[in-house]
Amino acid sequence: MVGGLVRAGREIGPGQGPVTGADLLPVLPALADLLPHGAFRRGSVVATDGWSLLPLALAAGPAASGAWCAAIGVPEFGVAAAADAGLDLERLLLIPDPGGNWPQVVASLLDGCDLVLLRPPGRLPAQARRKLEATVRRHAAVLLVAGDWDGAQARLRVTAREWLGIGAGHGRLRACRVQVAADGRGDWSRARSRWLWLPGPDGSVSVADGVAPGADRPEPGWLEASAG
Repeated sequence: MVGGLVRAGREIGPGQGPVTGADLLPVLPALADLLPHGAFRRGSVVATDGWSLLPLALAAGPAASGAWCAAIGVPEFGVAAAADAGLDLERLLLIPDPGGNWPQVVASLLDGCDLVLLRPPGRLPAQARRKLEATVRRHAAVLLVAGDWDGAQARLRVTAREWLGIGAGHGRLRACRVQVAADGRGDWSRARSRWLWLPGPDGSVSVADGVAPGADRPEPGWLEASAG
């Protein structure tokens, strides 16, 4: 239990009956169209393509709704960037270096946190991974992995990136527009994608309406970059 948090002791997993509001963790509005039901489903594992602002933005919605979150294995975690992305720092636990017994640290945090953001220090054997996934379901939490995770129900990745602020070889990077794609299994089998400001000029996350990069840009000073 963390900070007085109490959660019903029922196991939740993908495909276990109709989805209700109690089964979901809200995300930021800009990210809702990427997810089935417009939210995280409790009891699931969601993976992203490594450490970036994307997992921070994904964690911001649950924290803003009152959920407790933890970030593990990210010593360079930027609290200022997290706050700009909308993450409530008062509901965030930071464990920069969980040590060699990191799966047990993750399991312990899943007992008290609604969402655990993990950058795995190493690859788990299949049996240990499945045991941790069972812990996610038992505690009706969400494990958000910044990196590869073979058993993830969903994966989100940045497929294109374009920076605003560089023009004629000089200037300051002021904002980044990215295309985020989501796919996976079950409810996630229909691929989705969306252009987002990540971050926008004020550091926040929002929908990047308008045309795709390279056509009729709203102002000069764009720099295209591969997401690979």
